[in-house]
Amino acid sequence: MKALALALWLGASSALAAPLAVPLGDDGLHKPDWLEESFLDLREDLEEAQAGGRSLLISIEQRGCIYCAKMHSEIFPDPQVAQRLRDDFRVIQVDLAGSLEVTDFDGSIATEKATARAWGVNFTPTLIFLPAQVPPGLTARQAALAVLPGSPSAPVLAEVMDWVRAGGELSGRTLKEVLSPPQSAN
Repeated sequence: MKALALALWLGASSALAAPLAVPLGDDGLHKPDWLEESFLDLREDLEEAQAGGRSLLISIEQRGCIYCAKMHSEIFPDPQVAQRLRDDFRVIQVDLAGSLEVTDFDGSIATEKATARAWGVNFTPTLIFLPAQVPPGLTARQAALAVLPGSPSAPVLAEVMDWVRAGGELSGRTLKEVLSPPQSAN
């Protein structure tokens, strides 16, 4: 009886400790419940973000990406990040190898794959944070406040998200300052 109780307790405690799996879409990309549906017209996505009082975040991912999986299972669910994603950002997803059409801010239309290549993205995940206004003629990559290739730690991502929401460099800090750890006064 004690062995059964111990087995049940161990099974329950390991289930509680395991992160919840983020469902995969038909395209093989992670689809958390806060991810926004998009026709990939970035001008419309930015307008919708602004209408909701949020900033636009583009997450470029690909099928089978272990770093994308880590981001979705460890970084995005972190309490420092999760609520900011839900409240402060309209997050859309671009597939690095995808064939859906993306309409960039400059009016150019290309597949997800060609758009990512034009933006110089060759690593996933890559997070692109957009300003509240994009000057005419610029692409998302040219207008970006911040581009984060890889899976940053939750504290770094939270800090970048706060910086973006404060207006980026208009907040009085550069992205380099945000990403640099504080120097000790030895």
